[in-house]
Amino acid sequence: MSRHIGQIKYRDVIGICDFDDPSSKARFHVLDVVSGRLDSYLVAHGRGSDPSHTGWLQKFSNAVGSAASSSGAFVTAEEYVGNHGRSRRIDGLDPTNNNARARAVVIHGAWYSEPEMIAQHGKLGRSEGCFAFGQRDLATMMQRLGPGRLIYADKIDRA
Repeated sequence: MSRHIGQIKYRDVIGICDFDDPSSKARFHVLDVVSGRLDSYLVAHGRGSDPSHTGWLQKFSNAVGSAASSSGAFVTAEEYVGNHGRSRRIDGLDPTNNNARARAVVIHGAWYSEPEMIAQHGKLGRSEGCFAFGQRDLATMMQRLGPGRLIYADKIDRA
């Protein structure tokens, strides 16, 4: 947050995506900075990050056309309605994700990010690099991570 303080308008809520966990775990955490409340959600990763569809993110990419997830800090931007319905654009703030807007990496809902996918397949489906949430969680994500808030995504070593 301190590295990008000038670009983060609201500092009350932070999204943290720990891609060190498999897609079968709630690995997208929303932290209320004031209360300390932490809520966790299922989120898909990009198919280019997991070519064999193991359920584990293998690699990041910032390349256009990679269909991979990117690491680093993002700032949430405007809401729109697109191919996946209600969605929110995000802008990458680091060299590892600064193509996010050009790649159309966004927050959106997806059928393949529902808990039923884990029950049937042991993992979620894969996005094109977007933060894809189940439809049940999308309204919450859109509200809590409104424009001007930080999302940080990486493989977070807990050792």
